[in-house]
Amino acid sequence: MPRQGLTGADRTWAERYEVGDVLRYSRTSKETGIGKGEYAQVKSIDAPNNRLTVELRNRTERTYDPRRQQGVAVFREEMRSFSVGDRIQFTAPANELKVANRELGTIESIGRDGGLSLKMDGGRAVELDPHKHPHLDHGYAMTSYSSQGQTADRVLIHVDTELAAKELLNSRMAYVSVSRGRYDAQIYTNNAPKLGKALNRDVSHSPAIQREPVAQKIEQQPAHTKELAQGLGFGL
Repeated sequence: MPRQGLTGADRTWAERYEVGDVLRYSRTSKETGIGKGEYAQVKSIDAPNNRLTVELRNRTERTYDPRRQQGVAVFREEMRSFSVGDRIQFTAPANELKVANRELGTIESIGRDGGLSLKMDGGRAVELDPHKHPHLDHGYAMTSYSSQGQTADRVLIHVDTELAAKELLNSRMAYVSVSRGRYDAQIYTNNAPKLGKALNRDVSHSPAIQREPVAQKIEQQPAHTKELAQGLGFGL
């Protein structure tokens, strides 16, 4: 999974990395000898000298100053178990397969070698080797930002008013989230009055595009519902 909150400036400093981080390089560097599209895992960190030691997939190691290596995406490795019928989403683009970041699909079969046969939501069939394309996650829940451009018959929206990034709660977030549902959208929150004020905050200077009204329901969220929503992996 992508390491959230790690800015481009952060990636130039070794101390901002963690041992075990998985790195994907989008640019070739003659200085480090690492090519475009390669993966590596952080093995050790020398913060005082600003040096990272990484291990490439061919088991060779490279030690370099992260200020000298541009185009690095940082991920945290997490195990996922998939079964036939599971909904999945891509957490990074797979250009060779012509699959976009956050595109959704369903697993139709799993081969003995672990290969996945997918039916994308757009109707296209995709054959996937998860060893070559490891950026997969369950597709039953996603962030509001990731859901832009996607639709479903019904959506359940979990909003916690105690989020650290409170500036994300605004009228634009409400519009994007609610408009994903064709027929119904239900919002579950820990504090309905507080949420209403937050979602009334306008962050745009132009009126939003008008759509047909969608059924909405804001409910005070009981403790057990909140625990379930967190378990589903919101914020991926």
